[in-house]
Amino acid sequence: MEGKLIIFSAPSGAGKTTIVKRLLERYGDKIAFSISASTRQPRGEEIDGKDYYFISKEEFLHRIAKKEFVEFEEVYSGTFYGTLRSEIERIWASGKSVIFDIDVIGGLHLKRKFGENALAIFVQPPSMGALIERLRGRGTDSEEKLQERINKADKELGFAEHFDIILNNDDLEEACEQASRLLLDFIN
Repeated sequence: MEGKLIIFSAPSGAGKTTIVKRLLERYGDKIAFSISASTRQPRGEEIDGKDYYFISKEEFLHRIAKKEFVEFEEVYSGTFYGTLRSEIERIWASGKSVIFDIDVIGGLHLKRKFGENALAIFVQPPSMGALIERLRGRGTDSEEKLQERINKADKELGFAEHFDIILNNDDLEEACEQASRLLLDFIN
């Protein structure tokens, strides 16, 4: 069975996670979150199997070899993220559409793979300055890791035009309302 996928991608700090959480609260009867696998350590109160499937690098590479991922990437040096085929199939089997909160390259891979069954939305931050302020405000990264995220974000902003929709997140409430309309138009 093949269903629909709604992909939210953006640089870290653009607001995609907040938007996706709001959509899940509002439309949990129609959509379910695709939990990504990652080799990174949990941050804060993240829970294995809810926020991510936290697995070792060795296990991740083993699953790549077994072709268990529909997409994967080494997002940061030594840190892999990916979408397990079984995760998408689990959600479709429940009769729901899959919603993603995923990095830019991963989002484009999914769009290419699933074509018309996927809606790829790029969440555009108000400015690079605002993005840096949000990342610093999290207080979860070392200065070195923060600089890595900022450099990556600068590159990722150049991919916006490859997405179906660019959703400007100047005002969070308006961005969430626009995201709601996009989602409902696509899945209905």
